Amino acid sequence: MIAVVAFREFAGVGLPAEAPEPAAPEHADPADGSRISETALLERLYREQVSDIMITLTGEVIKTLPDDNDGSRHQRFILRISPDRTVLIAHNLDLAERVPLREGDSVTVRGEYEWTEQGGTIHWTHHDPKGWREGGWIEHAGIRYG
Repeated sequence: MIAVVAFREFAGVGLPAEAPEPAAPEHADPADGSRISETALLERLYREQVSDIMITLTGEVIKTLPDDNDGSRHQRFILRISPDRTVLIAHNLDLAERVPLREGDSVTVRGEYEWTEQGGTIHWTHHDPKGWREGGWIEHAGIRYG
């Protein structure tokens, strides 16, 4: 548990943003404090089976999936982050507008990472209507949804 708390602290999770995010977001590596890319952070989260971390990723939509209509409605798609890493994006349609994307489109996603054996799921890609936590978003074709 201490390692997870330390990891989150080093990764900057939960800290207020003081400036706009750079084009290629980075985080502090929990091992030595050096800067690592979001892709490297994703690989670490997957390898160590860590969840509940806000992360920003850019990738290519490789598959659009049918909406999940059980409970809250979610737009779903698979995003390729690197040649050997994909994540499922679950975008809540009850709290945010549908993103008009197609396979092959490039998108940037900010949301909460949840570990799965398949590579992980990113959710909370929308604002928090109660304002209790950091919200996320999806940016596509210069428009930010969330």
